[in-house]
Amino acid sequence: MVTKQLLKDLPEDADLRRADSLAREIFSDIANKWALLIIEALGERTLRFGELRNEVEGVSHKMLTQNLRMLERNGLVEREVYPTVPPRVEYTLTEPGRALRATVDAICGWTHQYLGHIEGARRHFDA
Repeated sequence: MVTKQLLKDLPEDADLRRADSLAREIFSDIANKWALLIIEALGERTLRFGELRNEVEGVSHKMLTQNLRMLERNGLVEREVYPTVPPRVEYTLTEPGRALRATVDAICGWTHQYLGHIEGARRHFDA
């Protein structure tokens, strides 16, 4: 975790340990399974809502909408609306979103690497 020494020159809003910090609010927004899966699904591509829903198996229309709005609000996803009938809407990661994707990719790699270990630990714990 971040030490006080590392935070001494940063504004209070950057301190994840503080309940009222902006950093904690942002962390809370992006540290959910749907946000992480949406970021991973978008990758370097631009996708329409339906394409994203197909990529992120199990996400409901409501949860996808809420998470896309949150990601857009935080400047991680750009939403482009085309004036067609029906309207065509596309989603793309912004530069900060692409930077976050590197972390998401690392989390996905960690999950794949330790999947067997975690399965074994769960079996042992549940026995």
